[in-house]
Amino acid sequence: MTPYENRLSSAKNEILSFIWEIAKVIIISLAIIIPIRYFLVQPFFVRGASMETTFDDGDYILIDEISYRFSDPARGDIVVFRFPQDKTQFFIKRIMGLPQETVEIKDNKVIVYNKEHPEGLALKEPYLDSWQRTTSSVKLTLGKNEYFVLGDNRLQSSDSRYWGALPRNYVTGRVFSRAWPLKDAKFFHTPVYQGII
Repeated sequence: MTPYENRLSSAKNEILSFIWEIAKVIIISLAIIIPIRYFLVQPFFVRGASMETTFDDGDYILIDEISYRFSDPARGDIVVFRFPQDKTQFFIKRIMGLPQETVEIKDNKVIVYNKEHPEGLALKEPYLDSWQRTTSSVKLTLGKNEYFVLGDNRLQSSDSRYWGALPRNYVTGRVFSRAWPLKDAKFFHTPVYQGII
């Protein structure tokens, strides 16, 4: 083999080695990212004003898809779900009523009736803007796997007040973080509710 052929063979081996290193990085990255993206965490863009001022139109959020496989949704969780009247659409709302509770909207209050509060407990919601109003007059008893959801912008939200209970199997996951815009990035936790009655 001539010196020229040796250099050519060496250069060829270096290129193949470089390509193989890149391929390994891509394969390992995909092996990590794909399961996270499709089974653990899913990104969504917020569309519309129904959750203002908690979320604005265009916010980029991350939802946890695995927690609800091991535990039930809690009151106050912000969830992304398929709209029961059109499963091609995804909505974002806050869970206010839990299975087998009765939820009443009356006099600008969300009142929950359950075993602990058979006379009803009006929920204090510190995340709502002071000017918000929970309009309409509704009383709904939830089934075994049903939830009552409301948008934080009560004046511009299509929610359980208008189309009824949300079945558990429509819930995609719990919002745990806003990733964009960066200046508003934060993690979200389930609020602790205190009654006002």
